[in-house]
Amino acid sequence: MSLTPDEQADARVGTPKRHRVSVVGVFGELLLTAGVLILLFLGWQLWWNDAIMAGQQSEAASELSQEWSAQQRADRGGEPVPAPAEPGEPVVDPTTYGNAESFAVMYVPRFGEDSQRTVAEGIGLDVLNSYQQGVGHYPGTAMPGAVGNFAIASHRSAYGGGMHEIEQLQLGDAIYIQTKDGWYTYRFRDFEYVTPSTVDVLAPVPHHPDLPPTDRLVTLTSCNPLYSTAERIIAYGVLESWQPGADNPPAEIADAVAKWGA
Repeated sequence: MSLTPDEQADARVGTPKRHRVSVVGVFGELLLTAGVLILLFLGWQLWWNDAIMAGQQSEAASELSQEWSAQQRADRGGEPVPAPAEPGEPVVDPTTYGNAESFAVMYVPRFGEDSQRTVAEGIGLDVLNSYQQGVGHYPGTAMPGAVGNFAIASHRSAYGGGMHEIEQLQLGDAIYIQTKDGWYTYRFRDFEYVTPSTVDVLAPVPHHPDLPPTDRLVTLTSCNPLYSTAERIIAYGVLESWQPGADNPPAEIADAVAKWGA
């Protein structure tokens, strides 16, 4: 069978040459693929996993809060919390807690509705990266309500981000700490930005470790800026009041706390 003129022209063109695959080209493709995978992992770590952990930490804090409240109601035979005419001096828990033991709940309305987090002893990754806790207490610093400096730490941009909105605090914002003994209301006063090695912010009188303390302080510490550990952001607060009874939250947050058990 003879070929048509068009078929003869196609035959003269021939099969296109196959290009050789270069090592450099393959390596470049691998680098691009690795880059995409790294970006996907970072997105999962900083957003999706962070959101999951935040929800679990919030739920764990709610459960601990409700456990304390239920225990106190049981101790009173189900009677409501008596309203003290004068709450007196804040109760300071004398217990020496071991590493990663939970003893308080932190709630900062400025951080959002579900910002409650469990506070545990120690600032290691077993506390800060925990699905159940997320806020760590610096060993050797004061306990809630005590004269001195109740110093705590949390992540800002990962692992639940317990202090993600710390830079949004405004003068007078409430920082609530609940323990099995009651509720401590601190009021935010000011910020400070320091290097990671500036540990004297944890002193009973920040930056003045030789001075005897007279105030009841809370110090929140976290990394700064977001997604970096270059420096630390420090938020200071002063104790304004306290209310005995774990199931006796301040009136301004009573409705929000009631939803924790819903």
